[in-house]
Amino acid sequence: MNKILITRKLPDEVVKPLKDKFEIKMWHSDDVQMTYEELKSEAKDVQAIWTMLSDKVDRALIESLPNLKVISNLGVGYNNIDVEAAKEHGVIVTNTPGVLTETTADLTFSLLLASARRITEAERDLRAGFWKSRSPMQYTGMDVFGATLGIIGMGRIGEAVARRAKGFDMNVLYHNRTRKIEAEKEFGFTYAELDALLQESDFIVLLTPLTPETKGLIGERELDLMKETATIINVARGGIIDEKALYDALKTNKIWAAGLDVFETEPVPMDNPLLTLPNVTVLPHIGSASVRTRLAMMQMNVEAIEAVFENKEPENRVV
Repeated sequence: MNKILITRKLPDEVVKPLKDKFEIKMWHSDDVQMTYEELKSEAKDVQAIWTMLSDKVDRALIESLPNLKVISNLGVGYNNIDVEAAKEHGVIVTNTPGVLTETTADLTFSLLLASARRITEAERDLRAGFWKSRSPMQYTGMDVFGATLGIIGMGRIGEAVARRAKGFDMNVLYHNRTRKIEAEKEFGFTYAELDALLQESDFIVLLTPLTPETKGLIGERELDLMKETATIINVARGGIIDEKALYDALKTNKIWAAGLDVFETEPVPMDNPLLTLPNVTVLPHIGSASVRTRLAMMQMNVEAIEAVFENKEPENRVV
């Protein structure tokens, strides 16, 4: 019987359909991840690994697992996996796109609103007993309605965010590797070069994948182009923003605020200086974290693994 390693403890209702077909090895915790060495040890005799975004599956690990046939990643991203090494060794890699689009767009817009209106900052002060009186400019934020939104990376999630922005009568600019002509016509989006988007936008949302081309895409030069009243939102991958440059820009009020669901290092070290700034709204990478969406993503993993061992083409194959 083929063996599957599941690198987190998942709901029984999700795993149960696999138990009649596979020998299941499942990690004991849903919040404490395996170390790299634990992953390597637990995976040594399995044919499938069901991974999370925080699991590092590099060339050395893949090459140490001669029986491995499939890696099914819980998430639309897969930069935690060396896909070239997987391809070279005949290992199929799958992901879970599509079902998380609307949920992630909801979270993106929530983070934008919270950052603009200083929601978490005001709540922290209230809970700490710092709210003693009202003054005319206390906790004043930036208006979202009628503002200009710049989206960097106009994929499915980007389009979903842009549709929400239209409900706030926002002017939507976007920058992408390829023009989305049909979406421009249907929804009234406007294509802009990156520098122009940075200069003109009141809110900038990053939704591009992390690739060698996008790593460090937003650095000191790009932040200097932004308005002093601008807010940047990152729900893509942490490495797209140079965190030191972002800290400096926020600390010196070169830009208004930032909303971050992702970081260069996750989980975030408590000495990350961005956590000290009141104009940074932070979340623990929860873009797709609704009950319905996460269960749907897990079902996609189940179907992908089953397809591979039934000699069928998995629907969401990366390589």
